[in-house]
Amino acid sequence: MDANKSEVLQGTLDLMILKTLHGLGPLHGFGIARRIEQISRDVLQLNEGTVYTSLLRLRHQKWITAEWGVSENNRKAKFYSITKRGLKQLELEAKNWARISDVIGRVLQLEPEGKS
Repeated sequence: MDANKSEVLQGTLDLMILKTLHGLGPLHGFGIARRIEQISRDVLQLNEGTVYTSLLRLRHQKWITAEWGVSENNRKAKFYSITKRGLKQLELEAKNWARISDVIGRVLQLEPEGKS
């Protein structure tokens, strides 16, 4: 893997997909993956299989729905949308992410014993 590319932390892809659908409305799987990569300025590299696995998990939880439609290039594609249940989960996950990232930030600021 390119040294400038990063893998998505386990558990964060669902959060990013929910937020992307909330912010941009219905998208197909390929569009979701490319949009997240664009937002990350190509730091994240998303595997199509990983995205679709996450979409299946989110559908199973009833946090998103899917409907067939036509993509920009006139191909049949499944478009995903966030549900009310998904919006509640997004709020919970976003709060949890903020709390965890705050903790990680504090840990990274630790100095070795005897230094300040």
